[in-house]
Amino acid sequence: MLAGLSVGCTRIRDHRGYMVDKAMVQSVSPGVDNRQSVEKTLGRPTLAGEFDPNVWYYISTDTKQLVFSLPKAYKQNVLAVHFDPRGNVSRVETMGLEHVSHIHPIRDQTVTLSTHRGFFAELFNNVAAVGGMAGMTPVGAGPGGTTP
Repeated sequence: MLAGLSVGCTRIRDHRGYMVDKAMVQSVSPGVDNRQSVEKTLGRPTLAGEFDPNVWYYISTDTKQLVFSLPKAYKQNVLAVHFDPRGNVSRVETMGLEHVSHIHPIRDQTVTLSTHRGFFAELFNNVAAVGGMAGMTPVGAGPGGTTP
């Protein structure tokens, strides 16, 4: 019986993202390469920095999972290529799974910055907001129909 159960527990392994070629990555040198040479060597980046467009990221993740379960990352490689303002490579760094931040959302709750209103206040506010009651000011709204 136990052998029959273990047959159904198939592991699935998957690779997502950039295919890392260590020789190509090691050939990118600060002070020698620029944006064009990095793109020719490594290809287009997975993404450019949101807060600093002078950083290109090449991201790859290896996952594994049992059938009917969520995949879990067991290996991640992030290659960050930093450029100076003139477009030359200033630094190359590699990061792994140890830099991943794990967040734990709270179920069934949405944190908001507004004040708590009761059921009827929310109901009538929503009805007035979609125009169901023409000329009615939403509950809690200030002069001119604006919410403070």
